[in-house]
Amino acid sequence: MTPDLKPLDEQVMVITGATSGNGLATARMAADRGASLVVAARSEDALDELTHEIADDGGDAVYVVADVSDRADVEQIAAVAEDTYGGFDTWVNNAGKFIYGRLDETPVSDMRELFEVNVWGLLYGSLVAAEHLKDRGGGAIINVGSVLSERGMILQGAYTASKHAVKGFTDVLRMELEAEDAPVSVTLVKPAAIDTPYPEHAKNYTDSQVTLPPPIYAPETVARAICHAAETPERDVYVGGAAKNMAQMEYYAPGLLDRIMEKFFVGLQTRDRPPRPPAENAFDRPSGELKERGDHEGYVAKRSLYTRLATSGVSGKTLGAVSVVAAAGYALYRAAREDDERARSSRGTGESDESGWTPRRPLAKRR
Repeated sequence: MTPDLKPLDEQVMVITGATSGNGLATARMAADRGASLVVAARSEDALDELTHEIADDGGDAVYVVADVSDRADVEQIAAVAEDTYGGFDTWVNNAGKFIYGRLDETPVSDMRELFEVNVWGLLYGSLVAAEHLKDRGGGAIINVGSVLSERGMILQGAYTASKHAVKGFTDVLRMELEAEDAPVSVTLVKPAAIDTPYPEHAKNYTDSQVTLPPPIYAPETVARAICHAAETPERDVYVGGAAKNMAQMEYYAPGLLDRIMEKFFVGLQTRDRPPRPPAENAFDRPSGELKERGDHEGYVAKRSLYTRLATSGVSGKTLGAVSVVAAAGYALYRAAREDDERARSSRGTGESDESGWTPRRPLAKRR
C-alpha cells in the first residue's frame, strides 16, 4: 500500500533534537509551511524559546523535555501529541550525539552513550510512531541517517557505526510495515556534511579543534528533504550530490576511497588550533541554546541541485550525470582555491584557506 500523506499544512509533526542544527531548521521550515509541531530535546530553556518564536510568527507548537535514550521519555512525546493535537502525522527521529577520535582512544562508555541516543533513541521513536500511525490510518516516519550510513569516515568511527545501524534498522522496519500493508512511509535521509554545530557539540578525543570535511551544505537542504518526505513517500534521500558521490565511490571503488580518506581526511576534519574546552560540548549536557548553523569558515551551499532533482522524480541516469558534473565542478573549485593559496603564500600574505584545513600527521591522543 502506498501511504497517502497529508499536505504539510494539515499535519502534526514530531521532531526530536529540535533545538539545534537540522532539527531546528526543520522545525522552523515546517512551522513556516503550516504544520503544527511537537518539538523535543533535552534543554527546556531552548525548547521554550523555540515554541515562543514559532508562536510569535503565527505558528503552533508545543514542547516536551525528553532524552530519547529513555523509552519512557519517547512515549511521553507521543502522549503529549495525543493530548494536544489528537495525535501526529509525521515523526522525525533527528536527535543525535557525536564523537571525534580514533576508536582505540575513545572510551567505550562514550560509544555506548552515543549508541543509546543515535540507535536506541531512534528505535524507540520509530516503534512508538509506527504503532501510533497504524492505528491513526497512516503517516510518515523519517529517520535522519547520514552519508556515513553508507561508508565509514576516519576519526568518526563510533558515529559511523551508529549510522550504519540506523540504516539497517530503518530498512527492516520499512519491509515489515510494507509486508503487513501498513499505510506508513519510512524514509532514511542521508545528508552530506552540513553546517550545523556538530563539531562544537561533539566530544573530541583528538589534539586539535575539529571541523567538517567539505563540501558543506546548509541545514535548510536537510529541512527541505525532510519536509518533502513528510508529504511524499520516499525510500531514502541523499542530501547533497557529495553524499551520493561518496556512496557511489564506496560501491565501485571502496579501497581507493579508503586510501583517499587515510591520506586527506584527518587534515580535512582538523584545524591547527587547540581543541575547544571539553565543557563546551553538548555530549555530556544540553547546550541550552538555539543554534542552527555551525562555525564553518568556508563556502556553504544553500541548495543541492542533485537533491532537488532527486525529489522531483528525475531519472537515475540524469541524476548520475548531475552528480558527476557537480563532483567535477567542486574538484575544479578546490584546485583553484589551492592555486590561489599557493600564490598568496609565495607573496608572504600569511592568509589561510577559507575551509581552514591543513593536511596533518595522524593525530595522537589528546593529553
